[in-house]
Amino acid sequence: MPVEITWWGHATCTVRDSGVRVLTDPLFVRRLAHLRRRRGAVPPPEAAEAEAVLVSHLHADHLHLPSLARLAPGTRLVVPRGARRAVPGLGRLARTRGLVVTEVVAGEEVRVGEGIRVRAVSARHDGRRVPFGPQRVRALGYVVEGAARTYFAGDTGPFDTMAEETGPLDVALLPVGGWGPYLGPGHLDAEGAARALARLAPSAAVPVHYGTYWPIGMDAVRPHEFHAPGEEFARLAGVLAPKVAVRVPAHGERVRLP
Repeated sequence: MPVEITWWGHATCTVRDSGVRVLTDPLFVRRLAHLRRRRGAVPPPEAAEAEAVLVSHLHADHLHLPSLARLAPGTRLVVPRGARRAVPGLGRLARTRGLVVTEVVAGEEVRVGEGIRVRAVSARHDGRRVPFGPQRVRALGYVVEGAARTYFAGDTGPFDTMAEETGPLDVALLPVGGWGPYLGPGHLDAEGAARALARLAPSAAVPVHYGTYWPIGMDAVRPHEFHAPGEEFARLAGVLAPKVAVRVPAHGERVRLP
């Protein structure tokens, strides 16, 4: 049974495997602080329907409390260990909305529904809740294992043990950009993601984390960093990882893989 991926924009995807929906880093707003959604409609209410939600790290564009408030009571929320302490609003939200919060570190697994396991893996990214508080919480990626093995990398830079930690994969959801004209450390651009793809060697891949949000007033600053990363990743993957089928969905589009 193939897995279905719906890309809602930025790092927000629905992974549907064996009838179970797993949602990643939900962000369901038109504007976040200085960022404006420049492409794709705000995801519809059904985008928040999931049996489990995976949060890769604590930055506000990945752990977004108003978006998490749209989840149905009883939804399992998987977050990096320490998230409740670092973001007190998360505990309050969990109590008022009836969310089941599970904190994990790399190597730990969570079962979701029948036949789905979610395994946390490492990421190389500053995972703290900037700028609030001194707490540091490690960023994570996740492998969703059901009929397929789907890797959601979250936000990460390259690291040597990435393929070793994920193990064999069917699908990789890889970040290829960001929300501004320049990427700092702890990120993958299109070329870095294509090189990571060559090491991971899944059957299929989808680029994420690009082409959605951009700083207000900076539309003319390095606009290729907003528009180009998805197709550039696909082009480079064809050279560096030619056996991998790359799909570049539009916002809100569902693709069946592998």
